[in-house]
Amino acid sequence: MKKLLVTVAATALTFAAGSAMAEECGTVTMAEMNWASAGAIANIDKIILENGYGCQVELVTGDTMPTFTSMNEKGEPDIAPELWINAVREPLDNAVAEGSLIIGGEILNEGGVEGFWVPTYLAQEHNIKTVEDALARPELFPGAEDDTKGAWFTCPTGWNCRITTGNQFRAFNAEEKGFELVDSGSAAGLDGSLARAYERGDGWLGYYWAPTAILGKYDMTLLDIGAPHDKEHWDNCTVIEDCPDPKPNAWVKSEVFTVVTDEFAEKAGVAMDYVKKRTWDNQTAGKVLAWMQDNQATNEDGAYYFLENFEDVWTNWVPEDVAEKVKAAL
Repeated sequence: MKKLLVTVAATALTFAAGSAMAEECGTVTMAEMNWASAGAIANIDKIILENGYGCQVELVTGDTMPTFTSMNEKGEPDIAPELWINAVREPLDNAVAEGSLIIGGEILNEGGVEGFWVPTYLAQEHNIKTVEDALARPELFPGAEDDTKGAWFTCPTGWNCRITTGNQFRAFNAEEKGFELVDSGSAAGLDGSLARAYERGDGWLGYYWAPTAILGKYDMTLLDIGAPHDKEHWDNCTVIEDCPDPKPNAWVKSEVFTVVTDEFAEKAGVAMDYVKKRTWDNQTAGKVLAWMQDNQATNEDGAYYFLENFEDVWTNWVPEDVAEKVKAAL
């Protein structure tokens, strides 16, 4: 009887502790942004917060500007797991100063990266580190209509990167150096040109960005532009169609953080430590995105794939007891 009473009491205490944790964290609304890396991390957060911290997470559809505006003006959703803050820096700084929004961890610790890439095997074999290094070897980059020239792949019509790439192409005098600017035609065309070249062991030079599925699948090297980011020139020339006098100009790194409301920070307790600490690099994110793409997987599928296959990454985000709870739930 004594053993039974002890067991019942222990069970009651465990239940009470779990209920207290759930009550403390409560219901959390989280933006599931409409691009793959943000969708995956939102579902990763949901699994960890629910199973490790006792939260009740409700995912809501999100996008950068609508989500930020709603958080800033209405205090909901509670969390934007992957907010590209360059687009909202001034109003975000104001909200942080007022205390209504709080910046958590840098979810993409390398930031969002744009630029010109070549296959790493080619970069290593021919010591190609900069755009100028690549332009000195047009014979390494097949794919142009004129087979005496190298191919420099650009973005489809309607994408901003088509304008910036065209201006950079002219800024580097790439045509005079034996290159042709190749229109990829579509997103699938751009991806296809890179994948085809890589799987054949050929050279490829063109614009891309990270984290993305294709850069998670193929090992590519980002080339040094050889010039710093000049914001004034960027705004007045680099992003302007047919700017008359473009010059080489590096992309600025996009800073990508988690942003939460002050209400969440107050009620979340130790779960806020998780939100501040968790981060991943572009290669890890890219590998998850590549798996999702290859398997036509949902954001939730991608989250479980990450938690099951990258334990060495996410267990560093949480205490050992939380990690054990999450593992038990997988």
